[in-house]
Amino acid sequence: MISLLFWLVVIPFCIGLLPAHFITDKKAAGPGLVLLSGFFVMWALFEAAALPAVIFVRYANFRAASVGFAAGSILCAMAGVLLAIRRRRAPVRADGGIFAPVRAMSWAERSEWLLFFGLLGFQLYKAAAYASFDGDDAYYVVESLIAQQADVMYRILPYTGRPTDLDVRHALAVFPMWIAYIADRSGIHATIVSHLIMPLVLIPLSYLVYYEIGRLLFCRRADENGGSFSGEDLPIFMIIMALFQMFGNVSIYTNETFFLTRTWQGKAVAGSLVIPALFWIFLQIYGGREREGRTGAGVWIVFVCVNMTAGICSSIAVFLISILTAVAALALAVVQRDLKVLLKMGAACIPNVVYMAIYVVMAYSYLW
Repeated sequence: MISLLFWLVVIPFCIGLLPAHFITDKKAAGPGLVLLSGFFVMWALFEAAALPAVIFVRYANFRAASVGFAAGSILCAMAGVLLAIRRRRAPVRADGGIFAPVRAMSWAERSEWLLFFGLLGFQLYKAAAYASFDGDDAYYVVESLIAQQADVMYRILPYTGRPTDLDVRHALAVFPMWIAYIADRSGIHATIVSHLIMPLVLIPLSYLVYYEIGRLLFCRRADENGGSFSGEDLPIFMIIMALFQMFGNVSIYTNETFFLTRTWQGKAVAGSLVIPALFWIFLQIYGGREREGRTGAGVWIVFVCVNMTAGICSSIAVFLISILTAVAALALAVVQRDLKVLLKMGAACIPNVVYMAIYVVMAYSYLW
């Protein structure tokens, strides 16, 4: 349990302090943004460590990826902590502490937040107590288990247990290997980590993305009108999103179905976390004229890491978010009459281009 807290809370938060240091608007760099940024940077680090090991190392490649990822994560976490200590010059003010926003809420707003947390708790209880098993687990979860027990990534076919060549479709999507890393470090069976631990982490993390989106959409309006910071519509937005997730199981293909029943699969993370995070980044950078120039390089760093995270989730997710980014960049360039938008957002997608180039080269070589 201590190891889970270390790798799923402490390390991501400390890593998130690194991009948060380079965000110009310090009010925007709250704990939620820090934690989200930390997870995306951490997943980007895992992709950078795992992909070379998968492609170029045949035996014990999981150990090679684990060592590189652990070293990079700890170094980034230490750098984030040092930058946070250096930035903190003013003493802590006695302004009511962390509970001051709660005291400032009306009773109606408090009731709405309690309702949302009740819905969230119900979803987490169902995800933990009534784990859903899917046919794809025969591949994805077993791949995590093979990496944990046999120390190899994508070199053993889960269906037969025999050695195999790299499957281009799955070999570059290394999210099951990250689950295997968490299982290996905590000493918990990879199946338990997938079906029990991952929903308890990824579901709240997805709602944290929606929370940050809601802050930008609903809480900014009071500042624009010259009033005080207000978020009365935010809990209502969160309740609506929770209800969408709970009642979205109208078919086996909806994002809501994947969100609650296949939470640990990379394609579920891509649809429930990565794509919403992309909209969050767009709002952070271009969400109104008052935000332009206040984000700094930190959000752009997270933008690049979100693109890289799509690669560890699903190969098709890289293509989808690249198209989404291109459409958004074109629309913003036309609205703002600034071609620099295309250059900036295109530069953030360079990891996607590299990823797709690797995919094409591998697929072409295996076809021939």
